[in-house]
Amino acid sequence: MSDHPNILIFMADQLNGTLFPDGPAEWLHAPNLKALAARSARFANAYTGSPLCAPGRASFMSGQLPRRTRVYDNAAEFASDIPTYAHHLRSAGYATTLSGKMHFVGPDQLHGFEERLTTDIYPADFGWTPDYRKAGERIDWWYHNLGSVKGAGVAEITNQLEYDDEVAFNAVRKIYDLGRRAEQRPWMLTVSFTHPHDPYVARRKYWDLYEDCAHLSPATAPIAYEEQDTHSQRLMDACDFRSLDITDEDVRRSRRAYFANISYVDDKIGEVLEALQGTRQAENTIVVFASDHGDMLGERGLWFKMSFLEGSARVPLMIAAPGLPAGRIDAPVSTMDLTPTLCDLAGISLNEIAPWTDGESLVPLANGADRTSPVRMEYAAEGSVAPMVCLREGQWKYVECAVDRAQLFDIANDPNELTNLIDDGAYADVRARFAAMAAQHWDLAAYDAEVRASQARRHVVYPALRNGAYFPWDFQPLQKASERYMRNHMDLNVLEESKRFPRGE
Repeated sequence: MSDHPNILIFMADQLNGTLFPDGPAEWLHAPNLKALAARSARFANAYTGSPLCAPGRASFMSGQLPRRTRVYDNAAEFASDIPTYAHHLRSAGYATTLSGKMHFVGPDQLHGFEERLTTDIYPADFGWTPDYRKAGERIDWWYHNLGSVKGAGVAEITNQLEYDDEVAFNAVRKIYDLGRRAEQRPWMLTVSFTHPHDPYVARRKYWDLYEDCAHLSPATAPIAYEEQDTHSQRLMDACDFRSLDITDEDVRRSRRAYFANISYVDDKIGEVLEALQGTRQAENTIVVFASDHGDMLGERGLWFKMSFLEGSARVPLMIAAPGLPAGRIDAPVSTMDLTPTLCDLAGISLNEIAPWTDGESLVPLANGADRTSPVRMEYAAEGSVAPMVCLREGQWKYVECAVDRAQLFDIANDPNELTNLIDDGAYADVRARFAAMAAQHWDLAAYDAEVRASQARRHVVYPALRNGAYFPWDFQPLQKASERYMRNHMDLNVLEESKRFPRGE
């Protein structure tokens, strides 16, 4: 057994962190995640680096904000020269594997992983590029719409279920191979699911778990379009909210399917953890559970993500590891903290990691120290017309955008973010402090120019590459059938002995 711990990272997609106030909410049917929570440091106020898949995941992997990664949206290339936790761990001697989604855009589909077991569920090219030059234009073929809400219900198989079944199958097979010591190095395996991301469709066995659920209606009723903040109005427009009449029953069915798919993910995680336990690797393996961003789930009449509101920006984060006492930590943290935290737990010098991350190790915080910096977030994708930035520190959340009224929320006393305190004189000092911090961290005019330049380049390159012969960037998993099971260049006796675990029992 290696002196260095193995690392198993589970990532859900679009999982609302408010449902994980201290591990999974009591009413969720998630026995495997509840068991993991009991032995984990549980970060009750964890936030994404950006509330959208590709930028959020690039921030998760690199520990850097979108302005540094230049992954502004779901069609922006993640450059090969940006270090990720997979690079850092691989440099330290780890075998690194990915099973599932990471929404890498560009020809590099590995980003430090030696091995990738599945393709991605979403395209790897520039086709989903927004266009700030056409503010308010809706691109129907790839923008979110409320059809996911209207069509919520039950199915035995979907595109998403097919994908996550494959992700879990390959992850379990890899765990068995690692247990049989096909790899002598310490290992890191990231298992990344696409659920509970919409469409809100679940298998009957999980749907039935929530027949009498008391949480099928949102806590905050829909807010009229005219009374929403300007960014939320843009999100409603982007989702084409006027095209469908969303009923209370549509909302209840969508939330029920979403909760059901949390239970589905829990089952898949259980399959992987069972293989880990069966191959006697559990005691020497750090286990992480997180998500890329959340889902508004009909709160305030909003759906999906793309917002700094709690349902969209807050995510679960649990880490079970030696050196991290189990328990709840309330201080705000970021998924960008994962890279330095994993390096810290793996014994990699943080002096080498510091230049490459906007996060900080969570090991001191979990052991009682104070956090040294505010949590930062950025958003510059569909539904926006200029970059948006956010600071979360203590009880406060501050949001700024060049085209919108700033926002200041007291999360401790107003968890549903119904009262914007930005113009309340009683909080002028708080506003001034956060405005000064934002000015220190961001040059919004320069950021806007960078985003527009990136979009413009991609709007030239993408149609050019689709004209004539097209070579896809989508990852093609290598399947070497000639090296699987029994083949005639192998010794049958050696093969059967090496593939058995445990041996001699």
